[in-house]
Amino acid sequence: MSTLATRPHTSPEEPVARGDARGPVISVRSRGERTRIWAGVIICILFLLPLLWMLLTSFKEQRDIFTVPPTIFFEPTLDQYFWAFERGDLGPKLINTIIVALGAGIVSLVVGAMAGYALSRLRIRGAGTIGVLILVSRGVPPIALAVPMFLVARTLGITDTHITLILAYCSFVIPYVMWLMRGFFLALPKELEESAMLDGCSRMGAFFRIIVPISAPGLISTFIFSIILAWEELLFALVLTNRNATTIPVAIAGMAGDTETGANWGALAAAGMVAVVPVVILALVVQKWLIRGLADGATKG
Repeated sequence: MSTLATRPHTSPEEPVARGDARGPVISVRSRGERTRIWAGVIICILFLLPLLWMLLTSFKEQRDIFTVPPTIFFEPTLDQYFWAFERGDLGPKLINTIIVALGAGIVSLVVGAMAGYALSRLRIRGAGTIGVLILVSRGVPPIALAVPMFLVARTLGITDTHITLILAYCSFVIPYVMWLMRGFFLALPKELEESAMLDGCSRMGAFFRIIVPISAPGLISTFIFSIILAWEELLFALVLTNRNATTIPVAIAGMAGDTETGANWGALAAAGMVAVVPVVILALVVQKWLIRGLADGATKG
């Protein structure tokens, strides 16, 4: 019998295994794939290094922050967090930030999603131009709107309130939500609503019963980004609030400009971690819907 007859049959689609009988052979990655992987790792490290440094600084004593060379190994302490919450009054400001960010996100999502649906489905002359103009309004400098908003709020007697900040934040979050959701709705076939309306649903009934459930990933991802936009906003909160509705960005700015004791960099790092951690936790909890929503928007919008 020839050696060719004893050779096991392999299909063209099946990769030829190389190695001995000691275990399975792992395919070697191509050089280009390894390069992309290492480039991604390096980019992640560069982006995460400032966050890691802020985390380490928040647990350092004041004397360890300015050592040269920088101190890597030190005895961690929570004094900076206690200082931030006691002297910086960070607890109430964190609650204010949560209330305002959630309120602005919910209102913007409802209004922006309905506006995006109207621009994508209704026969409105110049709907595309209207959408572009609304999006271009995001380019208006915030300072050009902050002062008029303050004058209106003072006239109405609603300065330093949560509702004032929520409405102010909606002015720049709604265009963002409207434009994103318009892309999601344009990707959906019109036959879905038409079938529902043939069965007796109104336009709004078809929207809430058919379109909203299908667009859940897009709604969730847009809602998360809306919260992040409202969470980190400083100018409107600085102009429109004084004490009762002050948010974390304003608290951090006040701590950095403390003229009595100077900037406490350890407390600033602790306050920065308090501001960052809730957003990171939120993104991790809903990452499945967030990634799916971004992918749908990138491929369909």
